[in-house]
Amino acid sequence: MTATTPPARIAQAAAMPVLIALSATHLLNDMMQSLIPAIYPIIKVAYGLDFGQIGLITLTFQITASLFQPLVGAYTDKNPMPYSMVVGMGFTLVGLVGLAYAGSYPLLLLSAGCVGLGSSIFHPEATRMARNASGGRHGLAQGIFQVGGQTGGALGPLLAAFIVVPRGQASLAWFSATALLAMVLMTWTAGRYAQLRRQQQAAAPPAKAKAAAAPPMRSAAAVAVAVTILVILLFSKNAYSQSFSSFYTFYLIGKFGVSVQTSQIMLFLFLGSSAAGAIFGGILGDRIGRNKIIWFSILGALPFTLILPFADLFWTGVLTIMINLIMSSAFAAILVYAMELMPGRIGLVGGLFYGLSFGLGGIAAALLGELADRIGIASVYAICSFLPAIGLLAWFLPRLDSDRAPAPGH
Repeated sequence: MTATTPPARIAQAAAMPVLIALSATHLLNDMMQSLIPAIYPIIKVAYGLDFGQIGLITLTFQITASLFQPLVGAYTDKNPMPYSMVVGMGFTLVGLVGLAYAGSYPLLLLSAGCVGLGSSIFHPEATRMARNASGGRHGLAQGIFQVGGQTGGALGPLLAAFIVVPRGQASLAWFSATALLAMVLMTWTAGRYAQLRRQQQAAAPPAKAKAAAAPPMRSAAAVAVAVTILVILLFSKNAYSQSFSSFYTFYLIGKFGVSVQTSQIMLFLFLGSSAAGAIFGGILGDRIGRNKIIWFSILGALPFTLILPFADLFWTGVLTIMINLIMSSAFAAILVYAMELMPGRIGLVGGLFYGLSFGLGGIAAALLGELADRIGIASVYAICSFLPAIGLLAWFLPRLDSDRAPAPGH
């Protein structure tokens, strides 16, 4: 870049490195978090836990992650704190070491809570940073950010299969090096983002022009109804996903008699498919509209979820990949949709939706764990196959102006 390069072009060129770095930190953050459900088969035997206690570990992690996220997001909307991500990763590091050396069930719960707290600090600030670095392509930016998290979430079971399962619970401590790497990358990202924001502010249009281009305001009641529907949509998707994250390995072992390592690899394939869904859903959302992507994720996945309980081992693997690929395509669309409903509250939206998705998924995991103890894992999956049908509530979502015409640049 030369001294004569327009500020707008500088800001646009600087945005992609920030987005890629945010995606990488999201990958490392969610990879470490995904190690919690990935070690469930190990600690279930080691500590003599039932499915209800397994679900309670997920609930502790998810509730801790959810309670603070909206508060963190609301605060950082007014007082941006890019370096707070580093603090959040510090909590994740402490929780990871605690999980490696916990000698009792209460210490497992405490350590899982620390990892959840780290998540609650990371996601709201990182979500706003991705939005501001989008260059107007908000779906693409959230898709890039999400693909890191989804990939990281998928790597956890794979790492557990080849490292944690053969070497035991204490090998979780090895991943503390990953947490330290993430802290270094987060520090760089925060500095680069601060530079990007200064360049964007220099290239920003006058206040009058911004006010004229602003979308029309909706009533508080209309926004509340739409946000409630979006939260319910996320609940149906995350309850279904959590049933796999927490209990899929047990389902495969119990129904098909596969080994722990094979079940972890199949869990990796299931979770890995969400990375592709996230990026394609974000890109297509910019091009064809958020509503269409949300509807596709509902109507596209429902037939496969209904067939799944009757499939053999091969088709179970195929169907779960297809289901997660389709369902995950909507997350970026839902998040951007909510941001457009509540402009200027990006951190709050990120915290609210990540927090609620974590919390509601955790509650669902705990309830499903108790139900599995009573009626069996296979019966639970038969019931869960109807969860995506809750997404039909999308019929009542208002249509956004951004859905009426292609996004700028397309």
